[in-house]
Amino acid sequence: MNNNYCVILAGGAGRKFWPFSRQDSPKQFLTISGSDKSYLRAAYERCKNLVPEENVIVVTTSHYASLVCEELPELCENNLLVEPYIRDTAPCIAFATYSLLSRDPLANALFLPCDNKVGNEEAFEEALAKCLKASSEKDILITLGINPTGPDTNYGYIQAAIPVNDDDEPLKVKTFTEKPDAEIARVFIQSGEFYWNSGILAAKASVMKEELEKCLPLMSSQFEGWKDNISDKAFIEKVYGGIERTAMWKMMEKTERAWMIPGRFKWTDIGELQTYFDSLDKDADGNAARADTLLVKNCRSSMIMSNVPGKLIAVEGLEDYIVLDTDDILFICPRDKDRRKAFLSGISKQNFEKYR
Repeated sequence: MNNNYCVILAGGAGRKFWPFSRQDSPKQFLTISGSDKSYLRAAYERCKNLVPEENVIVVTTSHYASLVCEELPELCENNLLVEPYIRDTAPCIAFATYSLLSRDPLANALFLPCDNKVGNEEAFEEALAKCLKASSEKDILITLGINPTGPDTNYGYIQAAIPVNDDDEPLKVKTFTEKPDAEIARVFIQSGEFYWNSGILAAKASVMKEELEKCLPLMSSQFEGWKDNISDKAFIEKVYGGIERTAMWKMMEKTERAWMIPGRFKWTDIGELQTYFDSLDKDADGNAARADTLLVKNCRSSMIMSNVPGKLIAVEGLEDYIVLDTDDILFICPRDKDRRKAFLSGISKQNFEKYR
């Protein structure tokens, strides 16, 4: 029996990727730029190269379960875990962990979000395989750390406790820091000891259970009685009704069993528009411009995109701006993260339900 599993986390609403990502079609179901595959489909096919297909698990919310089934018609019913509500990554991983233990007490699992974009797929899969191998051999948590290209504040940071070597062997983790400000991020990069946190984890299910219950006892206690009820829809509904949103990095900050394997390839977590912009090829002026017909002059460091067929997009004189054109929304805003966040708060406060 093969005890290795992949668990794809595919339940997010993708609000930071609006207006491309919408409530009824979040980013995991969107097509990757330059590809004919969605982020979810690409993740699923990647996992099939790592473990038997019958050992690929997808976790999503009830709102997106039917979309997952449409995107992955080959996924068997028992391999789709449905959360009643979005509660962030820690409850999602806990749900998957208890489900795996009820299915296979010896399960060793790779937990990964589906919205990764990589420059070298082969190197990425090799790193994921190393994570699975390391967690199968020792009772530790293995995360994939990404060699940073700069002080990006969109990512959390992992500090290695021992000097980096060229063998890509597991390194003991010293600290986790979630999304520092720009000044601290620069200090991290200059030190040479830090990596971006990919959010990808590997561990035996038994080890993950122990650390979740040790580091996040309030959340884990909601799953009491899981052995007899983890497959019961009413039980999961009750569990999630008592859980607050909890990110996995809160556990990783506390655990003493965290190790890391370095990833030395181009990688982007498509978490929001800025990271998506970073992942795109640019012209000589730093613009990422995509449309059927384009006229762009005197623009710099801007993302100008339209998914409307046959439409001319003409833009002049913008710097550090985002221009996104969809069937029903024209979005124009500075790329500055804080200004964009403040502006987008109006979408949730005003009567724009049909556009969310």
